[in-house]
Parts: sequence; C-alpha cells; structure tokens
Amino acid sequence: MKALPTPRSVAITRSWSNLDWASVFAAIIYPALGVLGLIAAAIIGWSFAGVALVWWYIPLALFAGAVTLVVCNIGIGVLHRIWQHKAGELRWPAQVLTAFNCVVAMQGRFRDWVNYHSQHHRLSDKPGDPHNPAEGKLWAWLGWLFWRDPNDLQRPLAMWLRETRPVVIFDRHYSLISLLVHLVLPAVIYLLVWALGGSLILTLILHSSAIVARGIQFHATILGVNVFGHLKTPAWADYLLALLTGGEAFHDHHHDEPRSALHLPRRGLINRLVDYNGTALLIFEKLRWARNLQIAPQFASRPRLSAG
Repeated sequence: MKALPTPRSVAITRSWSNLDWASVFAAIIYPALGVLGLIAAAIIGWSFAGVALVWWYIPLALFAGAVTLVVCNIGIGVLHRIWQHKAGELRWPAQVLTAFNCVVAMQGRFRDWVNYHSQHHRLSDKPGDPHNPAEGKLWAWLGWLFWRDPNDLQRPLAMWLRETRPVVIFDRHYSLISLLVHLVLPAVIYLLVWALGGSLILTLILHSSAIVARGIQFHATILGVNVFGHLKTPAWADYLLALLTGGEAFHDHHHDEPRSALHLPRRGLINRLVDYNGTALLIFEKLRWARNLQIAPQFASRPRLSAG
C-alpha cells in the first residue's frame, strides 16, 4: 500500500521567514485598509464643515461593494469551473474578462491556483491536501495561504492552459498588472475626480467599500469552500455562503461532479440568481464567448415530453 504524504500543516515550517506576505496583504492588510478608509471618511465628514456626508452615499457604497463582489466571484467561478475542471471552453473576450476579474479578486498566479486545487482534488481531506480541514479549520482557512511549500510554487503552469494566451500573459506580468489595477488605476480616478471638481470623500467611500467587499468575498470563498464546504452545514448557511461566492460554496456535489458548469439546476430564477457564476457562463454561451459547457445530469434541464 502506498504511504500517504505527510500532512501539510506538519510538513511546512511556519515562521516569519517563510511567511507569504502577498497572501497576508490580500487576506488581512488590504481589507483592513478598506475599513480604515471608511472610518477616515466618516471622521473627515463629521469633523470638517466643508465636507458633506449625505444619506445616499450609503446605497452607492453598498452598490459599489456588491458589484465588486460579483466581479470577483465571476472571475473565480469561471477560473474554477472552466480553466480548472474543463467544464467548457472560452473564447478570448471571456478569457480576458476572467483573467482581469481574478486580478481584481487577488487570486494570485493561475499557475499556483490550478496546481493547489489539483492537489486538493487528488487528496481531498487526506494528508497532502493543501487545505485539509481535518488538520485544523484555521489551517484550512488561512494557514495554507500564509505558509507555502517552495516546491508548490515551483510547479509549472498546467499543460492544458499553456496555449491560453491571457492566462500566460497575466501570469507572466501578474505583479505589474496587480499594481496597475489596485494602485495606479485608483490613483488616476482620484486625480480625475479632483481635477473635475468631484467629491473626493465620495470617491474614498466607494473605493473603500469595494476593497472591503473584495475582502468579504475572499474570506467567504476560502471559508465557504475549503472549510464549511467539507463539513455538514445547514441549508441557510449554504445559501448565504453561495450568495457571497456566486455558487462556489455549494460544494457537497462538486467532488462527485467536478466537470459541471452549473452548481444548481439550470431552471429556476432563485437557482440562477444564487449560482450566478454558472449563470455568467450561460450568458457567455449565448454571446458565443463560451462553448461545449458540461452540466451535471442533476442540474441539466429536464427533457420535454413530445406530444402524442
């Protein structure tokens, strides 16, 4: 009998010297900056008579956060279902959109994402699974992200993605593209708002709301999939996490039917609203941005009975 690998939480040394600061920034520091931005906006608005805070900033902030959350989820969902599990094929507009959305979601290089997830499916809930919740819920949530095995990060891009140009380009220039998206682009927007005489305080609120929403989505995904997705949870928790992850947190069927573009049945308004990552793929199919979508039998439309 082949021996199982050593549990990752035991095999990987945890120290300051091998802490993955990029993951710490994505998971902790950047969301905290968003919270501080909202606090700063409130303090400035209440402290200075010349700065106006009005009630309709709140729905605008919620809208900015909701849009950001959906954008991040659609990126991760399409990455997971199509590029990871080959549940279909994407044409270049959807490829570029997915790659960009994943940068917004701070998912790191596709090479590492796909390799880690492949190991997870190969050794799910067993020693060697990168985020095995049996080794500790905190490890499956954050530990595996913060402390990496250098061998994992040296693995090459998966063979089936090497001809997908946006994946190759975004991986090759990931740090630069991330800097442009998360630092340069916001700086340009602030500058334009200032130059045009717009409200910098509203811009700060919207920007901070988007940052906080991305942090919520980030943690909902790793908690909803890596931890709660492998535990028995009540239906209300499944649907709440699914709303925050675009359907990725519906995980009980996933290891049985990994090559499914949908995580809930095709029909039904609630199904399509909750599993909106799958709905995005159906829209891509209508736009001819996606083809050959694979759908698990239990999620496909029931065949219509012919008359007579």
